[in-house]
Amino acid sequence: MNNFHIVVLDGVGIGELPDAKNYSDEGSDTLGNMAERLGGLNLPNLEKFGLGNIKPIKGIAPQTSPLASFGKLAEISSGKDSTTGHWELGGLKVEIEFPFYPDGFPKELVEKFMKETGVKGILGNYAASGTEIIKDLGAEHVRTGFPIIYTSADSVFQIAAHEGVIPLERLYEICSITREKVLVGKDSCGRVIARPFIGSEGNFKRTTNRKDYSLDPPEPTILDYCLNNGIETYAIGKVNDLFNYKGIKHQLKTKSNQEGINKIIEVAKSVKGSLIFTNLVDFDVYFGHRNDPEGLHKALQEFDEKLPEIMNSLDETDRLILTADHGNDATDISTDHTREYVPLLFYKKNVPGKDLGIRKTFADVAQTAAHFFKINNDLHGTSFLNE
Repeated sequence: MNNFHIVVLDGVGIGELPDAKNYSDEGSDTLGNMAERLGGLNLPNLEKFGLGNIKPIKGIAPQTSPLASFGKLAEISSGKDSTTGHWELGGLKVEIEFPFYPDGFPKELVEKFMKETGVKGILGNYAASGTEIIKDLGAEHVRTGFPIIYTSADSVFQIAAHEGVIPLERLYEICSITREKVLVGKDSCGRVIARPFIGSEGNFKRTTNRKDYSLDPPEPTILDYCLNNGIETYAIGKVNDLFNYKGIKHQLKTKSNQEGINKIIEVAKSVKGSLIFTNLVDFDVYFGHRNDPEGLHKALQEFDEKLPEIMNSLDETDRLILTADHGNDATDISTDHTREYVPLLFYKKNVPGKDLGIRKTFADVAQTAAHFFKINNDLHGTSFLNE
């Protein structure tokens, strides 16, 4: 059916990049360190694809005849955030230096936030885990009605609010104003994220009503090139937010990996000649950021169990890439993303896999999609379609 699938296993890195020390990420290896911590991984279908051929991973045996071609991608852009990772997968070399606020947002920015949004006060204003900050400040938020603002090692301005205190529509309005009127110029950080939660003291829990407010990519991506050449584009999950809906004709939102996987299969069976770009975010959000290697392994096993169904939804003219956007080593002491290579598994039915080596940029993914659709372009990267 001539479809090209890009599936991003969010945060599933495969070993530190040469410049990892510049990000205090020496020794990071999301898959390798998790395997060592757990005494080996059990991912039989990814093993058959050739995951263990990329590098030694305890429990994942290399294959003599892997089902997919294999390699790993280096990131040429600076940073280790989701926006940069996806934009580079989309064919860009990201030159933007997104601002970071490891010590919290400056006083003048907070004052501007309060003036523009009309909130009477704020809580937090430091780098934190989202689950921990609502545990620490949730009760005070319920008492005062003040939103909780916080950041991370990503270029993000996150706003947490109890759905019973600040209704979703109002939280989304606050985030939209923050994106459009507060975080501009030198303060144009990558994303504003609405982080709603529910529950009571001692039992606060984030909901799936998260919403991201991103920037437009600075140049056309593979999504734009496809759409401008009459090729239908489908974005599943977080891809929609990260590209700020640019170049995306069909926007399919999801609230879980399982829902995302089901949509991959549904779209694969029902459309022709399309680019389908998917992000499965649970690996990163629920396990990498929470230092939970056991949970991450289980989530990967759930994906692994569905991989044959994804394969069966494809026909012999389709292509499938499995990759990631950055690392998030769940065995690391921090809860932040890690500067890592990401895996590359490139599948076509009934075609034996081969070694694609170490690619110089994530943008090889976009260039390969452009090659597949025979699109002339100004994207970065090199196609591996016929290698």
